[in-house]
Formats: sequence, C-alpha cells, structure tokens
Amino acid sequence: MRRGHIRTVLAAVVALTAAALVPAHAEGSADGTLVRTASGWVRGQHTGEGRQFLGVPYAEPPVGELRWREPRPAEPWRGVRDATRFSDRCVQTSSWDPGYERPTYTEDCLDLNVYAPDGSAGRPVMVWLHGGGLTAGAGADIVPDTFARRTGTVVVTVNYRLGAMGFLASAGLDEQASDGVSGNFGLQDQQQALRWVRANIGRFGGDPARVTIAGESAGGRSVCTQLASPTGRGLFRAGIIQSGAYGDCAARAHEAAVAEGARFAEKAGCGSAADTVACLRGKSAKEILEAQSGFDWAPVVGGAFLPEQPATAIAAGRSAHVPVLNGANKDEGTLFAYGAYDGQGTPLTAEAYPKALTDTFGKATGEKALRAYPLASYASPTHAYAAAQGDQLMACPALRLDRRLAASGPPVYAYEFADRTSPPFASIREAGRTFDFGATHVNEVQYLFKHFGLDSPLDTEQRALADRMVRYWGSFIRGGAPRADGAPAMPDQRRDPGHVLSLRTSGVGGITLSTQVHREHHCTLWDAAAS
Repeated sequence: MRRGHIRTVLAAVVALTAAALVPAHAEGSADGTLVRTASGWVRGQHTGEGRQFLGVPYAEPPVGELRWREPRPAEPWRGVRDATRFSDRCVQTSSWDPGYERPTYTEDCLDLNVYAPDGSAGRPVMVWLHGGGLTAGAGADIVPDTFARRTGTVVVTVNYRLGAMGFLASAGLDEQASDGVSGNFGLQDQQQALRWVRANIGRFGGDPARVTIAGESAGGRSVCTQLASPTGRGLFRAGIIQSGAYGDCAARAHEAAVAEGARFAEKAGCGSAADTVACLRGKSAKEILEAQSGFDWAPVVGGAFLPEQPATAIAAGRSAHVPVLNGANKDEGTLFAYGAYDGQGTPLTAEAYPKALTDTFGKATGEKALRAYPLASYASPTHAYAAAQGDQLMACPALRLDRRLAASGPPVYAYEFADRTSPPFASIREAGRTFDFGATHVNEVQYLFKHFGLDSPLDTEQRALADRMVRYWGSFIRGGAPRADGAPAMPDQRRDPGHVLSLRTSGVGGITLSTQVHREHHCTLWDAAAS
C-alpha cells in the first residue's frame, strides 16, 4: 500500500474516531458554540456580541520537513478542541504595536479565528488578512465581534507565515515547489485558509459563495496580490484594500528573489552547505528570525501562483473580476516619518530636508518634490517629508489602482480616510503625544474594529463617523454598493472616475465627495515618477 494511501486511510479513521466521541445525533450545542469542522469538533464561546472560535487550525503546522513547503489541510483531531484562546503568532520580531514587544518563535501558527453573530445561517463572510509589512502581525490584531454583529456577517481573521518563513525563495526550494517558483508560502497560506472557509464556514452560519477578502497595509497588498493569482479564482467574490496598493502591489522578480535567498542562506550560516535547504531547515526559528533583517520579504512572480505582476494582470483584465473597495488615508506618511525622525529623538531639520527628499526619491524627483512640498506649507520639516512620502507610497498608488481596476469591468469604489483628528493607535499615543499624526497609516482600522482588542478613544463625532464606515463596509460585504444612511454613496470609478468619498467627521465638513484627491496629493508628479 502506497504511503499516500495509508495517510488518507489513517486520516479517515481518525476523523471517524473523533466523531464517535460526540453523540451521533449532535450537530452542535444549543448556543451554537460546539461546531463540527471537516477536521473535528471545536468548542468556542459566547460573548455579548455573538459567538467566537479562536485558534482553529486550517493547515498542518509548517514545521520540520514542512517548513518552506506549500500548506497542507489540517489533520483531523480527536475529541473536542478548545477554541477559546488565540493561538501563537507566527515567527516574528518586535514592533511598535501591542503584543509585538517580544519576538515569537512559534512555527505552529496556521490558525484562524471565526466571529459569528447569533441567528440565521447563510450570512456573507469577510476574511481579514492582517498588516505588518509581511513580517509581523496576526489575526488577533483586530477583534471584529461588534463589526460582525452590526453588519450581520461572519468574520474570519487569519495567521499566515511571515518574513523568511513565509517568503524565502531559493533554487533548492524551487525544485520542491509545485510550480517551480518558491517564495509565496505566506500568500499560499492565505489561499489555504480560504479553502478552509469554503469547506467549513457554512457550519458557522456563513455562506461560502459570498466571501469578501479584506486587509489593511500588507493585508491590503495581499488582497491585491490574490486578485492577480489564478490559483485563488473562485475562493472569494469581492475584495477590500485599505492602504495596500503601495508599490503598485509589485512582487519580486524570480531571479532577484532567488539571489536574495542565497544571500540570506549565507547570512544564516548555510551558504557553503552541500544541501542549503536541509541546512536551513535544521536552523532554529530563532536563528532564522535573527538572520532575516535587511531583506525584502514579499511575493515572487513567475509561477502558476502569480504568473505576472499584479498591476499588469489587473490592467490587462486578467485578474479576478470581482468588485473592489479601495482606498488610503490622507496622511499616510506621518507614522513612517515620525518613526524615522522625531520618534528617534532627531526631528528632521530645514537644512536636512532637501537631502532627505533626494536621498529617498532620487535627485530629479526629489528636486521636483522640494518645489511641490515647500516647508512653509507644513507644521515642520518632518511633516513636509511625511506628506511627500505618504503621497508617493500610498495615496497615488491607490488612485492608480482605482483606474486599473475600473478598466477591467467590475465595480471599484474609492474612499479616503481623512479624519485628521483621529487618535493614533495605542502603542504610540503616549510616545508621540506631542506629534500631530493626522489621518495616518492604520488609523482607520480602529473605526471599524477593536484594534488589538481595545476600545478606541473616539469622541462623539468620531463615533458617528465610525458608525457610517461600518455601514459602508457592511453593505459592500453583503453584496451591494457601499452606502450609509444620510451620507453620499461611495463612488464607482467606472461611472465617476476620480471621484473619492472623503471620510471626515462633521466638525470638518462631514463625509463628502471629492474630485481633488489626485491634485491634493501631487499625483501628477508621482505618477510620472512611477512610469
């Protein structure tokens, strides 16, 4: 009997044994917190907002020989698995955000969390892909229980492999990849989670035919990449991209990624090994994590998973033909500029400002940016630099993505989060209390969900804006155009190109439609630089 057949038979036996440990007539508990998945029973818990199931495996742990291999479905388990606590984060180092203060070396992390309102079945589903630069973060970074109840949706948040564990490419790993191109393990994890959703979400009250994938920052970039991935077709019906179009969603060229993988192997102490892959698999997670800094961990183009650059696929109409909600924040760059300058105790000076622009954008573009972003127009040199950086990195790529998506057929709805009074996320509120972040990167997340499980310190007007934003997102996930009572509809770029919904508090004019976003962010300059 072949080993693969033995594995299948044993899996079936385990599944039958697990089912036998629960009464044959049971299909769940009266309160809906006992659910049978394809791999076994899970017991969640009931909160004031509905049911939640935490730390549910969707794939086998990628450890040992499964490190740097495509994800496999979770093996069946016996009995009832406790699903009342978050699982460990995937291997990552520290960050500013709560929960990231200490490195984690856990590779057994391919789990997800399900938030399901009480009541009827057949609800639309949102699968959230976390941010963190593809090197940090976890599904636990948001708690969307209130969002799920208020929108009538089932929400799933996902862990996926990060950094070197998720995106290492090498010649040796290419030989083991089904499409001959390694380096997409983290994004393949996301697709495996979507397959789990398709197979199991109906048991939690969700409709597997109405799945929206969503994410912010690296999670939004992941959505953009999944739109371009042929192997993800049919796993979702819509996408939400929040501050995720940076770099035009570009993936690494295969040859460059493999070369970078060779440099990483050298740094990790495996450059001269006869079998580099075996040597790297023999390293501890701590050793891998300590060697991964200084490299670009991102998807790789060239195989069946991602045959061409996302921007190319989208512009040519070869991406998933699904509705998309896409946008960015008005002051994206202040978070990054603060981290580079004021947060280090060295605010950018007027004298150093010109060189900062030319160092970042090149001499010709930097000199144009110096004219477009004069110091007299900003509160400080750091804020002037932040405006240029945010426009180049986030705002203008989001508008370019709108145009590409609109040309391919399905609806694309555009927004800009513009509440410049919004509080920065928890871990920098105290550290940066004298710095004006405005509507910076990540700030919109707390208007939709409990960011890191915390109640956001929003005032009355901000809570009113948050209520409207939840309505916009919810109506889109349910299959309609993004709408909120008493406010303008989010514009469809096919009919109203360049019109953007500006999400503001009533104190600064309220939610409005704008045709000036491209001009306000100097996108003529940045579009030319990107071409």
